[in-house]
Amino acid sequence: MSNTKNTSEPQNSQESPKGTENETAEDRPSPMQVLRHARTQLAELTGMAAESVSSFEQTEDGWSLEVEVLELVRVPDTMSLMASYQVDLDPAGELTGYRRVRRYERGRADSHRPGGR
Repeated sequence: MSNTKNTSEPQNSQESPKGTENETAEDRPSPMQVLRHARTQLAELTGMAAESVSSFEQTEDGWSLEVEVLELVRVPDTMSLMASYQVDLDPAGELTGYRRVRRYERGRADSHRPGGR
């Protein structure tokens, strides 16, 4: 005689589908997980590795980041072309869109932005 469970009964009644309003804080990724996953997703889409993240904030729709990438290597390195990308993510940390917001030489400060960044 086997000891089997009736499969018509729910296995875990406390489990809720991802992305629902019943999602708890434990179900959501941490900010560091979101940041790492965003960098990976952007690199897959653009073919360019993220060098740094210059801004990161939680929004009503999920997350918003500004990521700095190396677009064109030049010699000397201070003449290499960098770009800032605005990256938008849903609450689960999945990329929903990105766009390049500026392009600049690595060694040049941007005088139009606060703090020279």
